[in-house]
Amino acid sequence: MELIKISDLNSIDDHSGKVVMVEDSVIALFKIQDEYFAIDNVCTHRGGSLGDGEVTGVIVSCPWHGWEINCKTGEAVENPNIKVKRYEIIKKEDGIYIEWEED
Repeated sequence: MELIKISDLNSIDDHSGKVVMVEDSVIALFKIQDEYFAIDNVCTHRGGSLGDGEVTGVIVSCPWHGWEINCKTGEAVENPNIKVKRYEIIKKEDGIYIEWEED
């Protein structure tokens, strides 16, 4: 397991997301009330970019078809058995880091 810096602290607005690359993977990073959460960027429904979705509370809506995913848990709102992978995030003075493990 290694820590990889994925963002500066001020590069993401509160209650929003952004898409970041980690190795060859695309990750959705969210900032919600000064907490950071990371999940796989690809929606389980049809592959929309979750990092580009609208964030309400801790829920992100996929911009393609409106599927809702909990940013904290990675679970689909309508069916918690459907999940995207979530990643541990560490906030440091110089930025946001993800705990990364090679597949």
